[in-house]
Amino acid sequence: MAAIALGASYSVYAVARDHRSVTSWALALALLSAVFFLGFDFMASAYPGSFLYWKKCAIISESLMPGLWFLFSATYARKQESRFTAGRVSLLAASLVFPAAAVYLPLESFFFSPDFDVEKILFLGSAGFVFYVGVLFYMILAAINLEATLRTASGTAKWKIKFETIGAGALIAALIFYYSQGLLYRSINMEFLPLRSLAMIAAIGFMAYSSFMRGNGVKVYVSKDMAYRSVVLFIVSIYLIALGIIGEGMKHFGEPAKQHMIVLLAFLSVLALVIVLLSEKIKRKIKVFLHKNFYSNKYDYRSQWLKYTERISSSKSREEVLQAILSGFAETFGMKGAALLLREGDSYRAVSEFETYFSRFSIGTQSGIVDYLKRKDWVLNASEDTSSLPAEERECLQQNDIAFVVPLVIDADLAGLIVLKGPLNRSETCTYEDYDLMKTLSSQASSTVLNLRLIDELANARELETAGRISAFVVHDLKNHVSSLSMMVENADEHMDNPEFQKDMVGSLRSTVKKMNALISRLRNIKEKAALNLRSADLRAIAEDALGGVSGDVRLEGSSVLAEADPEEIQKVVLNIVLNAIEASPVRSTVLVEVGASDRAYISVRDGGCGMSAEFIETRLFKPFSTTKKKGLGIGLYQCKQVVEAHGGAIEVASHPGKGTVFTIKLPLAKRDDNVLNFQAS
Repeated sequence: MAAIALGASYSVYAVARDHRSVTSWALALALLSAVFFLGFDFMASAYPGSFLYWKKCAIISESLMPGLWFLFSATYARKQESRFTAGRVSLLAASLVFPAAAVYLPLESFFFSPDFDVEKILFLGSAGFVFYVGVLFYMILAAINLEATLRTASGTAKWKIKFETIGAGALIAALIFYYSQGLLYRSINMEFLPLRSLAMIAAIGFMAYSSFMRGNGVKVYVSKDMAYRSVVLFIVSIYLIALGIIGEGMKHFGEPAKQHMIVLLAFLSVLALVIVLLSEKIKRKIKVFLHKNFYSNKYDYRSQWLKYTERISSSKSREEVLQAILSGFAETFGMKGAALLLREGDSYRAVSEFETYFSRFSIGTQSGIVDYLKRKDWVLNASEDTSSLPAEERECLQQNDIAFVVPLVIDADLAGLIVLKGPLNRSETCTYEDYDLMKTLSSQASSTVLNLRLIDELANARELETAGRISAFVVHDLKNHVSSLSMMVENADEHMDNPEFQKDMVGSLRSTVKKMNALISRLRNIKEKAALNLRSADLRAIAEDALGGVSGDVRLEGSSVLAEADPEEIQKVVLNIVLNAIEASPVRSTVLVEVGASDRAYISVRDGGCGMSAEFIETRLFKPFSTTKKKGLGIGLYQCKQVVEAHGGAIEVASHPGKGTVFTIKLPLAKRDDNVLNFQAS
């Protein structure tokens, strides 16, 4: 009755703990089915007169266990991507055969008992034998799933789920034993009820201890090939073979009590062995003992270094790198968790955590802990090296269960701390080898953190550089517009009374305002690359629009030529080159702009200025931020060249010192179908 009460209570708690979890519901229902199975078998044994009724209820409850235990084992502590596969879904669907068979097949096809009142043994029929073979198969699969989850879990995660896994595994192991005995002798021995009750009590005890004392919420990823390397397969295979060998010998003992005692002791021995083998504390004790007595060093430093480096190098994101650092520390030194604290202002604050809850935890830069780390340049052991710390800091370390504080030194500066939570094995004593390895791994961690910091700084620098270049181009466009306005202002004093000048001035102002509004509009939706809207455009019309706001002696020649161009962008190119030509030409000198076509359409701008040397044209003319003007930005011609080349064209320059310069903008001729194209500038 105690087993039934505990099983029912824990099933209710499992759902209350997390009612949205498939795992919680699967565990609760699996335990309830086992509880009802146990209870109905107890009623069948206690009231042989109504044996058939209670056994029918028992086998219906029993038929629900394969699917429920398999569902629990396939979802317990698993990440979403490792929970369900097509194979697992098929197995879950196939498990519905068991309750269907239990409900619709007659009880006599499962087993019969000629003298159940005298001997509580049920002899299996054909349907019963097949039924229990299937149940045993599902129970073995459930055990394999639980073992795969436990083997895949990291040190801290394994510490959390170990006893809950052992509890569920113990109950499943008891059922495997129960069904294997039945299949071996083709009979179900109802005298095994005490063993099943004991397994239920032990399972609930382990689960409750794990849930209340060690917490939950662990999620691990189980690789697809884990089941093929399962120890459970090996153990169950050896067990079934051994059972077949000794089965005949057990028949000759003749003393049922003695037989039951041997079986019970064997079960408890195996359970104890599993607990010992899975105990991180005992494993670390064994390691320490072996290293102390059989090896010169506690750690294989080469192996630890390679493992730690591989863990970090395989990470794909910043957070994964930080998690790799912390999990490496926690698992190497057998700690419950770790946190990385980096300096922010006047304190060190947690930026990444592994199995800890230090989000609000911080250490001041003027604290005794930081002073100790700077003076000693060594690891702080919270159980040995805190006598010089203020009382409140010692209390803080104790309340947060902090065992070690490892310094992260970058360029002789204490840039961060790695805080390690309490050890899994509190009786283990740390030696100089632990401290040496902590310092070694912290050096690697420091380099990694420094690289991450440099990457962030480089990204910020690139963003600032991009913003600077964009600003320079914007300022250059504004400078061209201001130049046009300046020329109008200079001529206004002399020609303001001329109605024709007034008309031209208003038109030029309207055009300039339109261009500046277009520039502002582009800035609101700026992209990494300028999008050109190429279409068939008249180059003479583009040149006329560009020269509309220019004051000076400029003459336009040539006829209309259609080219594949973005009129707005080419207009800015022409304006920029013409303004440069005016500035380079002597006073009252004429700048000639010509539109024409040969193999390609072109616009040429000729001035009578001082000209340029071939070396200047080759090395400096189109270089960004290189200029000979006192107030120039050095990006005008660079921008022009980028725009023209994005059109698939080119800018050609012919110049001789003292004889002037000719800039020729060459563009592809327009296509006949006059389609509108979209082109991405580089």
